[in-house]
Formats: sequence, structure tokens, C-alpha cells
Amino acid sequence: MTLKKLMGFCLIVIYLYTLTFGIFKTDFWRIPAPIILGIVMMLFIEQSAQPFAYYYEMGLFTIALFIYDNIGMRDYKAFVIAVTTILTCAIFFNYFVGLSKQRFNLSVTVFLGLLFLSMILMVLDHSYQSVIDPIRSVILGEEVKQSPAGLAITQFTFGYQVAAFTAFIFVLTYKLKGSIILKAIALFGCTACIYLGMNRSAFISFIVVAALFLFVYYRFKGVVLVVMTLFIGFLAYTYVIKDNLDDKNNILAKNQAKEANDYNRIDLSLENLKIYADYPFGLIFYGKDWNDVSYKNYYFQFGITSHNAYLMFITYLGPFLGFALLGALYYRIAALFYLTVKHIRLKNHALLLCFLFAFIAVSINALSHNGWLLSADGPTVFLYFGTLQCAKIYIPRNQDIHTFDLALKPQ
Repeated sequence: MTLKKLMGFCLIVIYLYTLTFGIFKTDFWRIPAPIILGIVMMLFIEQSAQPFAYYYEMGLFTIALFIYDNIGMRDYKAFVIAVTTILTCAIFFNYFVGLSKQRFNLSVTVFLGLLFLSMILMVLDHSYQSVIDPIRSVILGEEVKQSPAGLAITQFTFGYQVAAFTAFIFVLTYKLKGSIILKAIALFGCTACIYLGMNRSAFISFIVVAALFLFVYYRFKGVVLVVMTLFIGFLAYTYVIKDNLDDKNNILAKNQAKEANDYNRIDLSLENLKIYADYPFGLIFYGKDWNDVSYKNYYFQFGITSHNAYLMFITYLGPFLGFALLGALYYRIAALFYLTVKHIRLKNHALLLCFLFAFIAVSINALSHNGWLLSADGPTVFLYFGTLQCAKIYIPRNQDIHTFDLALKPQ
């Protein structure tokens, strides 16, 4: 029994390692990681496993990805990889984790531990790049493209890890009963990760999520807490971070650099909106792809996109099909958010709150990047299914049953 538990733990670590860091198939992983690990994990599914509960989500994911990747971008490989990654994650939570609090908590701990390792390597990468970058390459299975960063090929990909980790930890420390010192340490740690993480969109995501949580949880007192939090952050930056950490590779230096405005996200989105105005029903209905319509735009001549995942999705699918699929995919998350905020003081909602606000953070981050839920971004996919599974485990069936059913059952 001990050997089986050890093997189960190792499988959790290995699977979540491939999911969190977006490892699908490399020179090291010759067989697609989600497939082989999904099959092996089936050996540890208990006989009393629940029936598969994510047919609704997987149907929507498959339809959206088929239209977006296969028809729109004409990228069959991206479609297969994304569907496989998302399906494996759904199987992991439904069968391997199931309704076991122990397995669920262990999975969350491993996930946060992997993100914490990525944060540590990011901090060390500022001072020991020649040592850390080869380690990053070995762990990720391919050559890294940007530094400093953690366990990600680029700083943009690392931004999702920072957004997820900082939002989760911040809400967790404020929701759980603890001293003000613990909350201050958590805030300092989150601030340091964002400051050194070289990702402005992650900074915006964290600020929005932190303020939203404090306003929702403390109501009118939240205004005071937001001011205090900003004040503490200012003091931490002025007297600790500014003078003791690298003054070149940080978010402020990046924002002031000339190249920071070469591809301004607002300008990119405005250019994208011009394209959308020319093809209001969506590119797929005109038989066009991005290369067919973007060559006349100044910014897009260099082979980039608008770096707004939602805007790109709507540009391809149009407003009717695009918003309908987005609404269907995010519907249960929104319903769960309403339920959780309504009962925000309940003790058993603590972990669900962390998942919801962390998912909001990575969703906001996608407003400035290409990676998101439908691109099978690792932390985002984990938080999506983790949120739904957390609700099944921690919300009693007799608690606000109407809203609970609304959140978990397709309408």
C-alpha cells in the first residue's frame, strides 16, 4: 500500500509538472506526456470513481477549438495538442482526484509547489543566469528564449505562472486566519515575484484581483485595506526591493525601456479592431486567416498578433458564435463566483475563493497575450477544472441548492 501511494504521488508530481509548464512532447518526452501519464494514472483510479462529469465542457472545448484552430488558423496540430491536454486534465480531476479531499489538496499543494519552484528560479536567474538558464532548459526539455524568467520558455508564458501563483497565495493568506505578519510576508513575496517577473500584464492582473477580493471580502473596510496594501507595497519597494535587487531586469525598468512601447498592447488591439471592422462576421465566414488580412497593418507586418486572446477569438469566429462559446465556457465559473461571493464568509469556501480569484487573474492576463484557456495554457487549464472540482468537493449539496445546481449543471 505504501509503494502504491508513493507511485501515485510521483505520478501526480510528474503529470502536474508537464501540465503546469506546458510540456507536451520534447526530445526527452518522446511520447506525448498527457497521453501516457493519463493512461498510467488510470491504474490508480478507485473502483468507486464518479462518472465522467465534464462532457458539457469537453463538448464546448472541442467545438471551439475545432472552429478556431482547425478551420480558422488551419493548424490541426494545435487543435490535437490543445484537446488532448484539456481532456487529460479533465480526466485527472474527475477520476484520479475525484471527490477525495486528500488527493485534491495534494494536487493543489504540488501545483503551488511547482509554481513556487519557478518563482525561485526566476529570482536566481537575475543573478546567476549562466547557471540557471541551462537548468531551465533541462527541466523544460528545450532551449529557453528569454531571461530572466522561471520555468517557462518565454517571459510571456511565465506571466501566467506569476499571475496564478500570486493571486492564489494572496487570497489564501487573507482568507485563512493568521497574523498580520503572515499577510505582510505574503504580500512582500507576491510583490517581489511580480517586480522581478518582467510581466506588466501579470502586475495589472494581481492589482485587480487583490483589490476586488478586498472589496468583496471586507466591503467598506476594503478601501482602507487597499490603501494600506498599496502603502506597504510602496514601502517594500522603496526600502527593500529597489536597493537590494537588480535595477535593470525588473518590471519598472522594462516599462521605461524604449522597446517596451514598440508593440504597445493598446495599439495592437486598435489595429485588430480595424481588421474586425472589415470582417464583422468573423474571418472564418470570409474564408480568410490572419495572414490574409493583417499584412496591410503596420504592427502586424512583423508576424505578430494583437496579443489579446479574446479579441483574436472574436475576430476569427465573429460576435455571435464567438461570444456564445465564450459565455458557455465561462458560465459555470461565473455562477460559482456568484455563489462563493454570496457565502464568502463560510470556512469551506476558502480554497474555492483562491481558485476563482486565481482564475480571474490568468483570465485578465490573457487580455495582453495569446495564451489562454483555449490554447491549453497549463496554469489556466488546471485552475479551470480545479475550480469546478473544488466546488464538487467542498460545497455541501444542501447549501443554497438552487445556486449550486446552477453552477454545476448545464442548463
